[in-house]
Amino acid sequence: MFTNEALGKLIVPLVVEQVLVMLIGMIDTIMVSFAGEAAISGVALVDMINNLFITVLASLATGGAVIVSQYLGSKNKAEADLGASQLILSATLAGTGIGVFCLVFRQPMLTLFYGGVEADVMEACAVYFLFTLCSFLFLGLYNAGTAIFRSMQKTGTTMVVSLFMNILNLVGNYLGVFVFQMGVAGVAIPTLVSRMAGAFLIFALTLRPGQPVQVRCPYVLSWQGAMQRRLFRIAVPNGIENGLFMLGKVLVTSIVALFGTTQIAANGVSNSLNTIAILVVNAINLAIVTVIGQCVGARELEQARAYTKKLMKISYVATAALSLLVWAILPLLLRLYDMSDATYTLTFHLILIHNALALHPTSFNLANAIRAAGDVRYTMWVGIASMLVFRLGCAFLFGVGLGWGIYGVWLAMGADWLGRFIAFLFRYHSGKWLRHRAI
Repeated sequence: MFTNEALGKLIVPLVVEQVLVMLIGMIDTIMVSFAGEAAISGVALVDMINNLFITVLASLATGGAVIVSQYLGSKNKAEADLGASQLILSATLAGTGIGVFCLVFRQPMLTLFYGGVEADVMEACAVYFLFTLCSFLFLGLYNAGTAIFRSMQKTGTTMVVSLFMNILNLVGNYLGVFVFQMGVAGVAIPTLVSRMAGAFLIFALTLRPGQPVQVRCPYVLSWQGAMQRRLFRIAVPNGIENGLFMLGKVLVTSIVALFGTTQIAANGVSNSLNTIAILVVNAINLAIVTVIGQCVGARELEQARAYTKKLMKISYVATAALSLLVWAILPLLLRLYDMSDATYTLTFHLILIHNALALHPTSFNLANAIRAAGDVRYTMWVGIASMLVFRLGCAFLFGVGLGWGIYGVWLAMGADWLGRFIAFLFRYHSGKWLRHRAI
């Protein structure tokens, strides 16, 4: 169903898009580092909370991508159009609801997770969170639009829109931090503006006629219960799994917050740079939903298994190569940041640990292949159990109980990846993941 050329056209723009996302994240962190370690710590802490809600929105988009991809695989354009339109509606409503929730409970959440941080760090958290929560409405719409285009294998479109957003964000960051010297707000406001612009642009593009999938306004403005149930049958378990996974990361970050500003800052910079090694993993995470979804929709189950193996091999080779590249240029990368010697040393060690333990392809790519076939409950329970036992439990045991600090927390992440690796590999070889139907 997918030639090597077709896979290349699907994956390469997604890799470029992930590079853009990574670069803007790094540039954000670099720019805000010039406002001081309190500012960079505040942004890093709030980003962990933001990522919790962003992950829920992305899970809804993934649910929509599975449904639309399977309808495309079964050659049912009418239902694919309806599914895409209903995804736009539910994702926008979800983004609005999450934004209102965060606005109401902004300060209690910050106090709950990070009440022990220093006053200047908490002030930076409050400012950054206020602006970024306003972007969730637009992020929900944007995620839905990009999921629809990925289902159509039109990843070049999402790449161009992402480029536009990142350029807008980059210019805004420069003006906000260096020209107007707004500190944390100088990074947060451009994030809001760029997401707003990207959402409107991608939505307008989904309305164009003549595409394999076309969003139709009458469908967007009416609630179709049967289709929404299909979407949520995939999205809800996926959202629970990934939402709790991100909540675990927030709780782990609250453990990191106990270790002081230096370790918080090192954690934030490391998370920014670690995305380099998993660029291709993140791209294939998106592509594999389209590929496996269409194969399963067409009931080409052996092809689904074969493409999963093929994409996993690509992911592992690319991860190994990028990890070696990061190790080679790490001193150059770290010089881009304005940080203390202690933060520099910690960051250096954490990135070495991350790249040595990375089992992301099996932990995440294989999980998404299983989800794309409709087997979402298994991935949900594995994700929840691994997060509770390894990522959260071991982080507290190693970091606080044994006194290993930030090093213990990152070793616990490696244990989480190993647990997921074993569980998903077992499910894949059992063949049970191919016995599910989403449509």
